[in-house]
Amino acid sequence: MASSSWYEVAAADPQVPCFFIFGDSLNDCGNNNHINTKAKANYKPYGIDFPDGATGRFTNGRTTVDFLAEHLGFDNPIPPFTTAKGEKILQGINYASGSAGILDETGKAIGSNDYLNNYFLPDHYKTSNEFSVEEFATHLVSTYGDRIRVRT
Repeated sequence: MASSSWYEVAAADPQVPCFFIFGDSLNDCGNNNHINTKAKANYKPYGIDFPDGATGRFTNGRTTVDFLAEHLGFDNPIPPFTTAKGEKILQGINYASGSAGILDETGKAIGSNDYLNNYFLPDHYKTSNEFSVEEFATHLVSTYGDRIRVRT
């Protein structure tokens, strides 16, 4: 099939003007390649479905947000914040970072690792001793709200 886009779909105007992504390894498109972290995915088997190999995505191919960007009409993947430059920034930026969480002690940026890499590791973190599962969820929602709330 002839194509003018990275996703090999027919070119069209995007349905939204820009797309900004926050999250963890489920959405990381290569940010961790360029930041100081042990959570890396720039080696095989990661990225084996890409022509140039590993991209830093924690998958062998596209992430969920790559598919979403395609369905929203973007011709190219949303670039990682660590390499985004120029006009590309106006289309959106992917801020997702593998191993990220809401709490600073889990990992900076916003992701879902607060349970796996914090609450369920009582030898390393005290959160499971301080909170029930429900209380911890409430704490995460509150912290998340504080981080995204616009202050006036």
